[in-house]
Amino acid sequence: MPRSFLFLLASSRSDGNTELLARRAAEQLPADVEQRWIDLAKHPLPDFEDLRHDSDHVRPKDGNTGLLFDATIAATDIVIASPLYWYSLSGQAKRYLDYWSGWLRTPGVDFKATMAGRTLWGVTALAHEEFEVADPLVGTLNNSAAYMRMRFGGVLLGNGSKPGDVLRDTEALARAKTFFAQEAPLARFPYEEA
Repeated sequence: MPRSFLFLLASSRSDGNTELLARRAAEQLPADVEQRWIDLAKHPLPDFEDLRHDSDHVRPKDGNTGLLFDATIAATDIVIASPLYWYSLSGQAKRYLDYWSGWLRTPGVDFKATMAGRTLWGVTALAHEEFEVADPLVGTLNNSAAYMRMRFGGVLLGNGSKPGDVLRDTEALARAKTFFAQEAPLARFPYEEA
């Protein structure tokens, strides 16, 4: 299956530091690698309603839910570009991941098996210079990938608060040049790494 990247922009600000960093990393992808960019602020999902144990599941076809479902299952690589908001993912990114719970029971699509072996990546900008404060965000993405038996490419971290700040983070820009070129290992829960 040829590689196809889905970039999910999950910021409350257009052209923010996280998006700028994600676009710098994406510039390094080979020209034949498909890229699809969806801004979750412009394509918001409704509040997630947990119907996992109800029997009336249908494949989402319409609106933003259908768009994101189809884009997700079509991608080999999913990049969640979320700024660090209160030490974790943005609300838009978290809501998108919440929908995975419902998609696990979509008739005619074995969502977990479909996603297994694909790769989840993260890109985030944060105001702290101590990147350890992003550990909850990194953990959420890693554990989501581990549950789905996906690969996890890690999170490209950059420093920036005011618009454009991340473009002065030369270390982040250097990491962006090779971020998607690395081999992403199969994600594991922390308790499996012993």
